[in-house]
Amino acid sequence: YSNIIDVEIGPAAQGTALGTGPGNTAAIVGQSGCTGGAAYLCDTLTEGAYSDWYLPSRDELTKLCVNQAAIGGFGDHYYWSSSEFSMGLAWNLYFTTGYDDYNSKEYTYRVRPVRSF
Repeated sequence: YSNIIDVEIGPAAQGTALGTGPGNTAAIVGQSGCTGGAAYLCDTLTEGAYSDWYLPSRDELTKLCVNQAAIGGFGDHYYWSSSEFSMGLAWNLYFTTGYDDYNSKEYTYRVRPVRSF
């Protein structure tokens, strides 16, 4: 999620709806001292000619899970969302079952950067 795990970002990073991923990601990487983690990896990614990647919100990640057969490239793993639950906790999703839950930000899960177009 982030290299900063013991600070609650608050409402700026707690959006779960479609379209809230970019704002959540900006709030996460905007923390003083953020130098790593899932949101940072997405925010600093340049793939092809694109550098506008972000970590999807909980609902955006759910849409990816529902459509994973058509999209491809997913595995039997947990993936981070950009949606903070509370201090030290953030939402993630298990792609085999579609089960979403919140866990400690210190856990290591997979990341699927996305971009809007």
